[in-house]
Amino acid sequence: MKVSELLGTRFKDAPSSCIIESHKLMVRGGYMKYMANGIYSLFMPTKRITRKIENIIREEMDKIDGQEVMFPVVMPATLWEESGRYMSIGSEMARFTDRSNNKMVLGMTHEEAAVHLAKNTAESYTQYPFMIYQIQTKFRDEPRARGGLIRVREFTMKDAYSFHTSQEDLEKYYDRCHEAYNRIFKRAGAKNFISVKSDSGMMGGSVSHEFMLLSDIGEDTLAICPECGYSANMEAAECIIENASKEQKPLEKIHTPDVKTIEELCQFLKIDAKDLAKAVVYQKNMTDEYVVVFIRGDLEVNETKLRNYLGEEIHPGIVTEESGIVAGFIGPMGLPKNVTVVYDASIKGLEDAVCGACEVDYHYRGFSVERELGNVKFADVAKIFEGAECPCCHKKAIVINKGIEIGNIFQLGTKYTKSMDMTYLDQNGEAQYPIMGCYGIGVGRLAASICEESHDDYGPIWPITIAPWEVEICNLRNDDEDVKAIAEKLYDDLQNAGVEVLYDNRDIRPGSMFADADLFGVPVRAVVSPKNCEKGVVEVSLRDKSLKTEFSLDDAAAEIKALVEKLKADINSRV
Repeated sequence: MKVSELLGTRFKDAPSSCIIESHKLMVRGGYMKYMANGIYSLFMPTKRITRKIENIIREEMDKIDGQEVMFPVVMPATLWEESGRYMSIGSEMARFTDRSNNKMVLGMTHEEAAVHLAKNTAESYTQYPFMIYQIQTKFRDEPRARGGLIRVREFTMKDAYSFHTSQEDLEKYYDRCHEAYNRIFKRAGAKNFISVKSDSGMMGGSVSHEFMLLSDIGEDTLAICPECGYSANMEAAECIIENASKEQKPLEKIHTPDVKTIEELCQFLKIDAKDLAKAVVYQKNMTDEYVVVFIRGDLEVNETKLRNYLGEEIHPGIVTEESGIVAGFIGPMGLPKNVTVVYDASIKGLEDAVCGACEVDYHYRGFSVERELGNVKFADVAKIFEGAECPCCHKKAIVINKGIEIGNIFQLGTKYTKSMDMTYLDQNGEAQYPIMGCYGIGVGRLAASICEESHDDYGPIWPITIAPWEVEICNLRNDDEDVKAIAEKLYDDLQNAGVEVLYDNRDIRPGSMFADADLFGVPVRAVVSPKNCEKGVVEVSLRDKSLKTEFSLDDAAAEIKALVEKLKADINSRV
């Protein structure tokens, strides 16, 4: 490809709306063009990058016996009504009515379509297990579209669905897919990524993992133990708390006038927040019924854990006079009977503590959880924190990092096959529901995430395996016939050798050409100039600045091809 013929413009500066580096560089470099919030057109360089990612994904999915299929983007709402998700998913799903007044949806994920495809097709246990996958456009009306291709509304995704006759078989395949994902991300050039235990969210299922690229701009918060390698999304990480043993003291109601916040109470009583059983109020979305969580005063409620524990959606509570709840002085004794109470495990064993007295301007001191509450059920609904005890090795070594989700895998169980009445006949001729797994990778997000991880101030540094081109030739004097002839011969020789080449043949200043080359991020750069031609050499450098050398004109094509192969081998050696 010649740059003079390439559609797209490169810019010195990015619009102020671009906040993160990958978004800035991909706009500046002519990779994408904004169309609407979270919706972009992609220029040729991005399309070449994503096509290479897709090919890596295909190869790895085929290695684990995947069968590539294609589902529709538009689906009838009846499929989603069968699964129960038509109503349970909110405004993220785009719904519309066609000209025949049929309710339709735009696919944001394709579990329902996968079951529909396999239903009445795989009817015997002899046809199991199998996995089907697609690489397809999806639409999710994401309310927080941001960061260019990191979080969008329309996107390309690889989603795969496996079907099994036993949990054991699912688990074996789940492990195979987990390893395939590791290979995919390594082959794509991602370096600093990990697999973490995660919350299944709207997908359902009991076991799930997310693959996270560690990055300060990530929206996910991760709990990691450097001692044993434990890692989990904060939404799924167990928070282990042991309260120090204290002498029980008599329960005493004390006057705390106008002292409503944790900070004010600690200051007023000269105590630590760890000595408090604080109350956090929520309401259930469907009924507005109040939920009061009691948790140790120094901790925060993990709302995802709380939703999972309750089995329904919640929102922060608004306490009214009619509720019978005394805001600022809420305690476990004296609450109205219609309130759902959740006791976090962090208050288990709490002695000589302080809690609200359910009376204006009063708290209890000397509160003992076991004595005052008796045999109550505790739940883990607290956020894990820096320095917390690791749930695996039990060392107080947890560190908190940010990450970008680049892939996810779920053990779905029979959530979809049962709700959509998909069955097969087992060895005894009895109908059974298949057990499912699902496995997703966002293609554009992976490309942008790698750009976020691998760039400098001047542009992306694309790994050779997904770079838009492998080599860029910079002809610094296209108006010089001798220089032009040498540059074009090198261009032809490299193409004939099977090397992907971008050839900058424009009559522009060297500084502008190099600035554009940095934005293209091509791994290998070959500079042809009058000075180099006089010396009989081509100047060759790597985009990451780890190498700068010269090859003779006669050997340049072969040497550059060898360098490209070495870069590929370096990445594949880590797989």
